Amino acid sequence: MPSKILNLAKLDKKLKRLPPETKKRVRKAMEEAADKVVAMMKNLAPDSGDGSHGKPPGTLRDSIGWTWGAAPKGSFVLAALKGAGVGGDLILTIYAGNKEAFYARWQEFGTVKMPASPYFYVSWRANRKEARREVRKAVRESAKAAARGS
Repeated sequence: MPSKILNLAKLDKKLKRLPPETKKRVRKAMEEAADKVVAMMKNLAPDSGDGSHGKPPGTLRDSIGWTWGAAPKGSFVLAALKGAGVGGDLILTIYAGNKEAFYARWQEFGTVKMPASPYFYVSWRANRKEARREVRKAVRESAKAAARGS
């Protein structure tokens, strides 16, 4: 389920007017926020421990990550900024699952025979406000630095 950021086009216009250093700061803030979310997801991801589900222990945990742009094929996407040219290269995707950990969705939402073991959206909800705050802070600090001329 992709997330929508309101006024993204407006933010994109402002970012284009700011120096390249601003984009670097915003990217760094986004990366740090993604690292926090992914770390929490990996801690909460269920692990069979004994490989009873036919996969080595830690397969799901190892499939969790983030990337700039599109997620790897077969992944379960947490959040991605998408738009026709909006956001430029500032598109970060948090994902879980791959060819080996195809059961990522089943773990998150459960099945008829298996109760849910949420790890994905729980982590995003717990870190969403702080992530947005850090990105806004990076933009604000960069804008102030650009206004000062430093």
